[in-house]
This record gives sequence, C-alpha cells and structure tokens, in this order.
Amino acid sequence: MKKRKKILLVLVALIALVIFVGMPYMQEQTKKHSPEITNTYAKNGMDLSVNFSSPSKKDRVIFGELVPYDLVWRTGANEPTTFTTASNIKIINKNLPSGTYSFWTKPGREVWEVIFNSEIPDWGVTILSGGSETTRNQETDVISIEVPSEQISAMQEKLHIDFEDGDQLYLTLSWDQTKIKVPINK
Repeated sequence: MKKRKKILLVLVALIALVIFVGMPYMQEQTKKHSPEITNTYAKNGMDLSVNFSSPSKKDRVIFGELVPYDLVWRTGANEPTTFTTASNIKIINKNLPSGTYSFWTKPGREVWEVIFNSEIPDWGVTILSGGSETTRNQETDVISIEVPSEQISAMQEKLHIDFEDGDQLYLTLSWDQTKIKVPINK
C-alpha cells in the first residue's frame, strides 16, 4: 500500500512539473522564433484588435506546402490567432457580435475561407498530428466568408496581420507573396 502511494505521489508530481514548468517553458521557447504581436484599430466607433504569433518564411514555400491549400489553418504559430471587437460589426455582410474569437483560415490558390469561431482552444492543433490537424470545433463557427487572395510583389518574411484603413476598413493578412483583405463595416 505504501509503495502505491509513493508511485501515485511521484506520478502526480511529474504531471504537475510538466503542466506548470514544461508547458510554459515550451511556449516561451516557441515564441522566441514566432513572436506574439497585437495590432489594434480604434476609429469610426470601432475598437478592434488582433493577436497572433508571427512565424518567418525562412526560405520555405509557405502556401501550398508549409500551409497546405484547402485545409483549415490555425493562422499563425503557437496559440490560435484571436480577433476582438468591442462592438457589433459586420464582416462583409455578416453580423459579428462584440467579443473575442479565434481566427482560422482555409487558404486556396485564388480564394480563402476566413472563419471566426467563438471558442479559443489552448493550442489550436493536435500534437500527435505534428500540427497538421486543428482542434477547431466547427459547430462554434460564428462567421465563415470567402475572400480573394492576391499576389504581392514584395516578399514578406514574417506573417503579418493588421488593419488597413482607406475607403474601406480591412483586416489584412500577408505573408510571403500572398495577401488577403477581409472587409469590416460598422
């Protein structure tokens, strides 16, 4: 009986060590290579932010290889990208209530699917899949839209997600030589 208690105590201690020391250490190490960035927009009655981890290209083919076409992508590195709006807005013509959402994409050669989901999973991908399978729950998708992708002339080394304001406000994503623009309206 004493032996079982010792084994159980050792197992509990090891699990606690992994959870409270190992996982934070792993997150810190991965963020050295893909730093966390938050971009905000506060104009025209809107208060928006996007938070993401920005991986580098590093001489890799990004879209179609590192990020496969026609598969849902966690969109960024480390934890899922989040999008926050303090007020109700429209993405193209679909209502997005105020709140914080996980932001997912499904890259295509010419058109991307953009998804706002009400759940924000811890990591966003399964470890056993090597990161190729997401943990997104499709049943909690709030909005799913399609936007065209465009080729840009200047190669962008790091993934960048930001707001672009002009005649129309866009949430933009650019990396390598690809860019998408998601229209946002009040």
